[in-house]
Amino acid sequence: MKRLLLVRHGESEWNAVRRLQGQADIGLSEKGKAQARALAATVEQLAPDRVITSDLRRARQTAELLGFPEATHEPGLREVDVGDWTGLEIAHIIADEPEAYRGWRAGTFAPPGGEIWADFAVRTAAATRAATAKADRLLVVCHGGVIRALLQTLLGLEPRRIIPVGPGSLTILANKPNEKDMRLEVFNFAPGGPVLDAPD
Repeated sequence: MKRLLLVRHGESEWNAVRRLQGQADIGLSEKGKAQARALAATVEQLAPDRVITSDLRRARQTAELLGFPEATHEPGLREVDVGDWTGLEIAHIIADEPEAYRGWRAGTFAPPGGEIWADFAVRTAAATRAATAKADRLLVVCHGGVIRALLQTLLGLEPRRIIPVGPGSLTILANKPNEKDMRLEVFNFAPGGPVLDAPD
């Protein structure tokens, strides 16, 4: 059975203060490093045969802490570009532009200077499919938005129907031999329990 192992990076310094990152290159917080270390045994047990990671620092650090310092850096797995919202506190965006924020979460609105969700979904799917063709168990260390985009392109789940993916969590998609469509096996697993109010 072919499996796609999707890990969201551990909590970043900006996640900790609920600040939107997009493609800003922010490192992990101490809590985020601990989350990645806690997930390492589970990932090791799943025995990925290929590992790729977003080239942004928080994802690269997570891959290293999971035990994969030689993971291939893939720019196509970067988080969605949030344009003028980069660095803003989520609470301020919600207070000032609640409809725009809801539209962004649903994949129907792009902040000024930001990336259109449909383009983002195409970008992340292309990067993942290219790597999946060369592996039976592909580990992808990436971002919450990337995982939500892949759930849309590979499973048909609309972004507005998916909660933010928890930092340092694992989601698994799989398909049986001779089956074209993937199915969801695990969503948002973390050793300390699911994070249901994760930051974007």
